[in-house]
Amino acid sequence: MVHSILVVCTGNICRSPIGERLLRQQMPGFTVASAGVSGLVGHPADARAQEVAASHGISLDGHVARKLTPQLMREYDLILAMEPDHLNHISAIAPEVRGKSLLFGQWLQKREIPDPYCKSHDAYEYVFELLGRASQEWAQRLSHQRN
Repeated sequence: MVHSILVVCTGNICRSPIGERLLRQQMPGFTVASAGVSGLVGHPADARAQEVAASHGISLDGHVARKLTPQLMREYDLILAMEPDHLNHISAIAPEVRGKSLLFGQWLQKREIPDPYCKSHDAYEYVFELLGRASQEWAQRLSHQRN
């Protein structure tokens, strides 16, 4: 049974904070957190990510980026990464958790969620939309495990 989810991206300031907050909203009762393979430790969410999320009713207030560690990954039942390179990084630093690590876009034909960092507003909107669809799929599938 999955009770906790760790969302992983590169810097932990754009994709994973949005994914974390979307999952929290759609999956009350689950523990959801995020980290980055190259976490910009101590940084808040990217300003444009905050702006786009807020325009969709999602607050990234209080987010503080952190770096992905083997210990952190062991604490969660499911690890959702944005791209195959993140899965490779996970396998390299904690091979024992690879079996519980999947792409966030697993249910969107295993789609990679591209990094919008330093790109256009439209790029952030596109990523938000993908994360929204993917988080709905995860919520739907994981809510069935509890019935």
